[in-house]
Amino acid sequence: MAQKPSIPKGTRDFNAEEVAKRSYIMETIKAQFQIFGFQPIETPSFENSDTLMGKYGDEGDRLIFKILNSGEFLKKISEDDYSSKSESKLTPKISEKALRYDLTVPFARYVVQHQNDIEFPFKRYQIQPVWRADRPQKGRFREFFQCDADVVGSKSLFQEVEFVQLYDAVFSALKLEGVTIKINNRKILSGIAEVIGAQDKLIDFTVALDKLDKIGEEKVKEEMRGKGISEEGIEKLQPLFTLKGDFGDQIESLKTILSTSEVGLKGIDELEFINTAILTLELKTAKLQLDVTLARGLNYYTGAIFEVSAPEGVKMGSIGGGGRYDDLTGIFGLKDMSGVGISFGLDRIYLVLEELGLFPSTIAESTKVLFINFGDKEAMYSLGAVTKLRRANIKAELFPDAAVSGKQMKKQMNYANRRNIPFVVIMGDEELKSEIFTLKDMISGEQHKVDFEALLALLK
Repeated sequence: MAQKPSIPKGTRDFNAEEVAKRSYIMETIKAQFQIFGFQPIETPSFENSDTLMGKYGDEGDRLIFKILNSGEFLKKISEDDYSSKSESKLTPKISEKALRYDLTVPFARYVVQHQNDIEFPFKRYQIQPVWRADRPQKGRFREFFQCDADVVGSKSLFQEVEFVQLYDAVFSALKLEGVTIKINNRKILSGIAEVIGAQDKLIDFTVALDKLDKIGEEKVKEEMRGKGISEEGIEKLQPLFTLKGDFGDQIESLKTILSTSEVGLKGIDELEFINTAILTLELKTAKLQLDVTLARGLNYYTGAIFEVSAPEGVKMGSIGGGGRYDDLTGIFGLKDMSGVGISFGLDRIYLVLEELGLFPSTIAESTKVLFINFGDKEAMYSLGAVTKLRRANIKAELFPDAAVSGKQMKKQMNYANRRNIPFVVIMGDEELKSEIFTLKDMISGEQHKVDFEALLALLK
């Protein structure tokens, strides 16, 4: 027996219903991107290796899928390099291209490469798959879609305000009410590290602080001590562990904590601007919440940081995130090109909508009416009606094989049921002579004998 085929771990097949639901999410996001003035771009699924390597840190580099050069690439390797088994020596000689790890670095490359053709500030959106050689587990895949929107070429905080509105608009359009848009600022985290005398341990300090809601205050303090943060510094952090109140109350508390940090106070000013604008403009269904433990890739972001959590009661990680970066294109030589961007977690949004039953009931509906096939004459007449219905934008099809027995007729009806086709048309010898159609509602079982105009009206 032939071995049953399979797909690589961390990848997935999607059936018609799943594709329809994923398309619904992507089309909803895309519609809002366009309403907010973002322009679509697409980049290749693979890039030159030197475009990607070294941009994500050592861990990221290990997760990049490398593509072997075509042809007899091994012949180009010297005996010394081959026998050394050195990855750093061998990889560049056998692999010059790699699958993209995210959409951000390819976007930076795109901006630099096309800078003379772009009008700045440049607002782009991109919905494409990315690949990571990660260990597959629940909610983590090796191939998945990212839905990104970015603005480069402007330092205005109004861009951050618009991104908060964009998150709200997308989730409102998906009928996903009650999401929380968490916000923080890298400058505030830098200011806190400065105040406690741990500037050189910024990442260690924030990684520990980020775990506050998971492991609790004492465990966080224990981890900080283990990273060499002084007892005096930890004592100065005490107000952060009990930070409560609404956005304004927390801001006032932070002003006291960061009174001696210029960079920290700058971060507070930026958050106050965003919050005041949002309060004035108002959100439809989302809530903006300050979260001083939010870190999100400290080496990458330089200003505001966003993370979106699902409505209360839904156990799910973040369903969106992003932030401000001051030098996106600097990695490719184009300096001082500030930007800000956000991303939507397609797979997690799908799971949340599924759990809450928020997908439209008609989303998986494909064919609306199936014509039963009784033979060539009836089929030809039916195909004429199917053609007219299709021209009227009604999804219709004819069963390809003729039913020459009651068993085969039942097979066609069962086919309609399994496909969730709501109507069938029975076009037998009697109907053909009378030029009428018997329309059957597959849910109620009701049947109506109608001419074509009435058939069209009922199906519309």
